[in-house]
Amino acid sequence: MYRNLISAAVCGVALVALPACTSQDEPRPSKSSDKPFSAKSAEPTKDMQEVLDALGAMGGKPIETLSPAEARKQPGPPDAVKAVLVKEGKPVQIPVGKVEDRKITGPAGQIPVRIYTPDGNGPFPVLVYYHGGGWVLGTLDTYDSSCRALASTGKHVVVSVDYRLAPEHKFPAASDDSFAAYQWVVKNAASINGDPKRVAVGGESAGGNLATVTALQARDKKVQMPTYQLIVYPVANHAFDTESYRQNATAKPLNADMMKWFSGHYLASPSDAANPYASPLRADLTGLPPATVITATIDPLMSEGKAYADKLEAAGVKVRYKNYDGVTHEFFGMGAAVPASLEAIDFAVDGLNSVK
Repeated sequence: MYRNLISAAVCGVALVALPACTSQDEPRPSKSSDKPFSAKSAEPTKDMQEVLDALGAMGGKPIETLSPAEARKQPGPPDAVKAVLVKEGKPVQIPVGKVEDRKITGPAGQIPVRIYTPDGNGPFPVLVYYHGGGWVLGTLDTYDSSCRALASTGKHVVVSVDYRLAPEHKFPAASDDSFAAYQWVVKNAASINGDPKRVAVGGESAGGNLATVTALQARDKKVQMPTYQLIVYPVANHAFDTESYRQNATAKPLNADMMKWFSGHYLASPSDAANPYASPLRADLTGLPPATVITATIDPLMSEGKAYADKLEAAGVKVRYKNYDGVTHEFFGMGAAVPASLEAIDFAVDGLNSVK
């Protein structure tokens, strides 16, 4: 699937399978007895380390020491991935059938979206996708690679949402925009060659938070439910007290101090941390759609992502969960630079396409 697509783009000839990552080949039940913090699992793979080295060479300053305006100018993981791919002579962009930027009406003005349409004949299932960046950083461009991979491999129309950012727009601005964008897609799916009865939500990090919060809002406000949730290393709880926070306190590209910085800028007050639309791990999760949850071992968010998968399953939600060893936060969109990303995309697409 995705790994073959990347191989073809790189080689220009026959499809060549790339090596699998260190996770298990089959999806594990979310209630796994794995111990993810062994020395081996917490050590970056060679490919992951190359990206981290490229990022370090760019001389960025610690995000948690900067203002939001300054932080938005810093190099990030997508820049490092591009540098690695250029150095290795690999393509930096996955082709899709069509890409369109437009604006839709939101609760406080226009919301920019980017619509990725795969090759082929629709109507296609639709994935409303929310980028990461701790609700403070991130743009449609920084998560372009994930959206292209999901559109091309999964044969979904992917609608990437550029929700309002904090601290200029604090909680619940991002979740309000996210829910509004989902409702717009449901109402207008046919006009973008999508199937209005097959609209899923997904996202990475803060975007994974917004995806599942959108599903919570759809349930609570009794509108059409998403058909599926793709939740990639989500921020599930503003608590900073898990085992993975302790083990990955100084990890790159995301560490504990950065997460506290993001949370401080996003939440309007400390009491917002208890709001289930900010911390979905504190929500009643009954009645939510089936989900794929993906985590990474070298990530402060690993434990809460796993806990969220467990709580979904305990609430009767069908869950496919997988943790990836040897990779960090942000690995999901790293494409040809990090082979684990290829497996994670395929795992994500298998879940999305399980909905008929």
